[in-house]
Amino acid sequence: MSDALPAQPSRASRLTAVLTGRGSTALIVLVSMLTTCLTMLWSYQAKVACGGPPFFPDGRSKHWPVGDPNAVIPCYSDLMYLWVGRDINNHVFPYIHGGITPDGQLFGGVVEYPVLSGMFMWLGAIGAHTDTEFFRHSVWLLVPFGLAITVMLALMTRWHVLWWAATPPLVLYAFHNWELPVVATTVGAVAVMAWGATTSPRTGEPRLRLRTAAILAAILLAIGFCLKLYPGFFVLPLAVYVLTRGADGQGSLGDLVRSAGRSDRTDGRGPLDWVGAIWVAAAATLTVIAVQLPFMVLGFEGWKAALSFQGKRKSDVDTNSIWYWGLRHLTGGQNDTYNSLVGLLSPILIVAAFAVAVYLGWRVYQRDGIYPWIGVAASMLAGFMLFHKVHSPQYTLWILPFFVLLKIRWPVIAAYLIADFILDTTIFRLFGIYTSGSPMKWWVITGVNVGVWVHAVLLAYLIVAFVRAPLREPLASFGRRPRTAEPDPVPVLS
Repeated sequence: MSDALPAQPSRASRLTAVLTGRGSTALIVLVSMLTTCLTMLWSYQAKVACGGPPFFPDGRSKHWPVGDPNAVIPCYSDLMYLWVGRDINNHVFPYIHGGITPDGQLFGGVVEYPVLSGMFMWLGAIGAHTDTEFFRHSVWLLVPFGLAITVMLALMTRWHVLWWAATPPLVLYAFHNWELPVVATTVGAVAVMAWGATTSPRTGEPRLRLRTAAILAAILLAIGFCLKLYPGFFVLPLAVYVLTRGADGQGSLGDLVRSAGRSDRTDGRGPLDWVGAIWVAAAATLTVIAVQLPFMVLGFEGWKAALSFQGKRKSDVDTNSIWYWGLRHLTGGQNDTYNSLVGLLSPILIVAAFAVAVYLGWRVYQRDGIYPWIGVAASMLAGFMLFHKVHSPQYTLWILPFFVLLKIRWPVIAAYLIADFILDTTIFRLFGIYTSGSPMKWWVITGVNVGVWVHAVLLAYLIVAFVRAPLREPLASFGRRPRTAEPDPVPVLS
């Protein structure tokens, strides 16, 4: 038997392999970017149909809100809707001078969104004198976020990015509301964690320490909280991931209890990093304070009015939730009993769903040694979307990246997207029927109920399925350390 070492690959063959890998990645990014451009262009064409001359004196298009009543995709867009009624058309700087009336009407530039979304609206209105100009300016602000999301998902999941770039939600909702910036913060947080875990070719070590990457991700999630709230929920599973030391962490719930307050405690399975977890929570908290504080100081009443509006908001037809389409029938309508039950049950069930997600994640951690923070975050979002008193159709953009990042069975994704398309193409026609007092069409009310209840069933399933779902490749392999081969046992001579 020859003792010669196996032939090593030549420098040329190694270079070819690298270029081939990079070429494949470049192709995926290029195709997904072009697809995203096409779907967003389609979205623009569908939504801008609600605007255009002639205009009323306040800049509202006389085509609003119907557009082409025979179009498959309704032209309705919140980007145009909010032009009138929130002083956006008057170019009032948001929150600083406004408030809320006793009957729940906002005034003085206050919008019912967190402060950074309000700032996007104000920026979009600069130089605009009609709702159509405001819409077009807002589109230019949103497009970079849509493209950034595509690039990040393509690099983390390869061709699976097409679930994001080539499916109806991006056509239906890219320019429906200000969702793309907040989605970008969530995907960006995952991307920071993934990139930080990759190996630096210069040092052979991870590009970022786990604490550093998690703090940066927490800052992004906190910015997302200041856009649309929900990314802030994900700081909790991210902190637990750092607590358990990421891919290196192993332990049990008993370890967690016994080592509380002691970041250096190790019991044979690995230490729990309490200091790192606290840093993650602190970074998110300080970021939120830094963003919110100027508005609180300069216009506290206006800042508080946005919160008060959401607190007073009722779960009615335009909130499109299981409460309106389910509980309302059991209470005899939208009476005091209905409003009281929604106000009580919605937050309780949301918190319960969060607790279930965190617990299921801990079960996975006990089994596999890695806390699935991305799956837990997705599970928390599913619980929030299911039980919150508001469930706008465009929230599909929130959950869609998790279908890309996690290995969810394709029939589940397809069913969710089909139900979403049915819901979007019927709910806005339903609003028009209610407003005009026209006779209800059976296919409209049926489509709305199908969309709402299929989503509800799937979200309940996803609360569990997300936590258990593995990550897609190559995201799953980022930061994975190859196992060192065990040495052959030395024979013992007796």
